[in-house]
Amino acid sequence: MTAPIDAICFDLDDTLCTYRRSPQSVLEIAFEDVGVSPLFPASEYYDRFEAYLEESTDVVDLRERCFGDLAVEAGADRATGEAVARAYTAERVPHDVELLAGARETVDRFAEDGEYRLALVTNGSPEMQRRKLETIGLEDDFETVVYAGYDAPAKPAPEPFELALEALGTTPDRAVHVGNSLSSDVAGARAAGLRSVWIPDDEEAATPDLKPDWALESLSELAASPPW
Repeated sequence: MTAPIDAICFDLDDTLCTYRRSPQSVLEIAFEDVGVSPLFPASEYYDRFEAYLEESTDVVDLRERCFGDLAVEAGADRATGEAVARAYTAERVPHDVELLAGARETVDRFAEDGEYRLALVTNGSPEMQRRKLETIGLEDDFETVVYAGYDAPAKPAPEPFELALEALGTTPDRAVHVGNSLSSDVAGARAAGLRSVWIPDDEEAATPDLKPDWALESLSELAASPPW
């Protein structure tokens, strides 16, 4: 018999909140501010993000390291890439975020239910992610927050989920993780032994190769009728 769910872990970025402006639009502003032609797309930064987590001290340092490397590979000098990174950081402030549809009602529904304990498991630096939570008004809604990549290896490693469940005092077979990413959220939950709810964003709306336990269309659907 499958154990009943008593804990819910949530992803943050593109699950509960999103930036108002796309990374590419912010990067284009950064290049313009520095006075150089675009050297690389934002997708290259996001493709390499996790590779810099271990060696960087925070997200600002991470961007400078990554943008410096990308600039050199594009034929520019490292200092130019670092300048673009600083301009990007100035534009990509954590308060430039907003709740996604259904996020507030979903968190409230499970927090007020009494059956569940809530955690947040997010890839990202503590300072940046805390400020996002404050901006969207969710800073007090989770019993524990794990900043994967800093408190533990980044998702999809199982360790961030294990830390969250230890703090909640429950086990993987009694927990579910809700997220938008197959490669990070669904794969990570599976590695840690949690069941998963996948709510795809526009970039991952295709039929998944990695099957979640449940695939839903929205947070509102999750709040209205939990599938477990």
